[in-house]
Amino acid sequence: MIARTLFNEEHEMFRQTVRKFIEREIAPYHYQWEQDGIVPRELWLKAGEAGLLCCTIPEEYGGLGLDYLFDVVVFEEMAKSGFTGPGFLIHCDLVATYVKSFGSEEQKRFWLPKMVKGEAIGALGMTEPHAGSDLKNIRTRAVRDGDDFVINGQKVFISNGQMCDVLVLATKTNSDAGAKGVTLFLVDTGLPGFKRGKNLDKLGMKAQDTSELFFDDLLVPASSMLGEEGQGFALMMTKLAQERLAQAIRSAAVAEEVIGYTVEYTADRKAFGKSIADFQNTQFKLAELKTEAVLGRVFTDRCIELFMKGELDAVDAAMAKMWLSNMHCKVVDECLQLFGGWGYMWEYPISRAYADARIVKIAGGSIEIMKVIIGRSLFDQFRRNNL
Repeated sequence: MIARTLFNEEHEMFRQTVRKFIEREIAPYHYQWEQDGIVPRELWLKAGEAGLLCCTIPEEYGGLGLDYLFDVVVFEEMAKSGFTGPGFLIHCDLVATYVKSFGSEEQKRFWLPKMVKGEAIGALGMTEPHAGSDLKNIRTRAVRDGDDFVINGQKVFISNGQMCDVLVLATKTNSDAGAKGVTLFLVDTGLPGFKRGKNLDKLGMKAQDTSELFFDDLLVPASSMLGEEGQGFALMMTKLAQERLAQAIRSAAVAEEVIGYTVEYTADRKAFGKSIADFQNTQFKLAELKTEAVLGRVFTDRCIELFMKGELDAVDAAMAKMWLSNMHCKVVDECLQLFGGWGYMWEYPISRAYADARIVKIAGGSIEIMKVIIGRSLFDQFRRNNL
């Protein structure tokens, strides 16, 4: 088997810390959180105290200033556990990254220490009922009023929406300017005019709160703008590769874990006088899935290396997101089949993995959008080579 060479001894020691945290603070309670549709805020504070949140944030902003692989360890171990309630990935890899990359000094000093400690939970407010992947056509408006902006509109499918204290919000400040009319704001959700809708009932990831959000004459100071006016779409585009890489990391980890416990189950489960693992169909199926999982892991690790060098481009990230998402869904589907009727029972991890998997073909840009990005790049390269 191809050995992973990304992680050093410090990363692996941290991995043990994350695993112990999951075993102690998440595993005993996650079933109840699925019934509740949300995890308690205390969990975020415990995760912050344990050093699991926003590992890459510099020390001057309350973080540990570690490399990206420490965040990867958290994402991988959460994915392997099958416990999808805590929205740590969105908080750390998206919201904190936006603040660190584009925030003013004042914004960074105010929000980042709170996010590292778990005192302020972050969410990303981009998707609307009529605008998912097509972010330049959002309708939430921000109208200047002196030194302030008045925001009206709504968002939907917002992970961490019920709990968030800070929201990276995409708005339109110029409805006639297309992508150049998009502006980001860093919104304090304690302000009047911010309203949370219902906690949405989803197919999977049932313990992770996902909400509608509404903005009714929400008055925010111009100083809460993230970046410059009209730069929002461009800023979002610079972070899409990172978001899609995170999706690939999750998919690679889940696929490996699911194959592992399917091997264990089929080795123990008997049918027609022998274990299910003794049937050639079982061996062939798992051999195919394991090979695809290893290929996905190698490609994902290579993308991580490129990202850490600042060399991961949009096309490579799109390919990783597309291929790993498809592989992820294929693995959980075909492994569930090997569990038979027990695979359909919620008490079995494979059932949860199946329900949780389907979102990966949608979140972070749909599979169809990934194909558009990859396809266009092929023909753009062809035209450049034949001018």
